[in-house]
Amino acid sequence: MIRTVGPTLINGGTMRRVIGCLILLSCLIVSAAPLMAHHAFATEFDAKKPVTMKGTVTKIDWTNPHVWFYLNVKTESGAIENWGFEMGGPNALRNQGWTRETMKIGDEVIVDGSLAKNGSKNVNAKSLTMASTGKKLGAASSQGNIVD
Repeated sequence: MIRTVGPTLINGGTMRRVIGCLILLSCLIVSAAPLMAHHAFATEFDAKKPVTMKGTVTKIDWTNPHVWFYLNVKTESGAIENWGFEMGGPNALRNQGWTRETMKIGDEVIVDGSLAKNGSKNVNAKSLTMASTGKKLGAASSQGNIVD
C-alpha cells in the first residue's frame, strides 16, 4: 500500500484547513467589496459649490449604500435637464423619519446640496423641501445635515 503525503494526509486534516482558509478569505473579500465602493463626500462633491434646484422627481433608487433620486430641472433658457441627487443610506434616512413613500415620482421638490467635482449633473443633497407642503427634510448627507 502506498501512502500519499501532501494535502490528503490522514483524515484530510490539512485539506480541511486549506478549504477553511479559502472560505474565510472569500468571505472577507466579498464583505469588503461594498466598503471599497463607498466614498467620502469630498472625493466626489465640492462643498464650495452649493446649489439649490427645483424640479420634478422622475426616478428614485432606494438602495445601499446611498439613495439616489432624479429630477427634471428647467434651466434658465427653458430646457429640461435630468439631474441625479445622492442622499445618505436607507437606514440613515429612516432614522430621520423618511420612508419609501415620503417622496414619490411626480412630486415637485427643492433641493439644497453641493455640485459634483467632475462637472456631471450630480448633486449631493443636503436637504430637501417638499414644494407642495413646505416640509423640509434632511438628506442624511455625508457632508452633514442642516435643516432650519
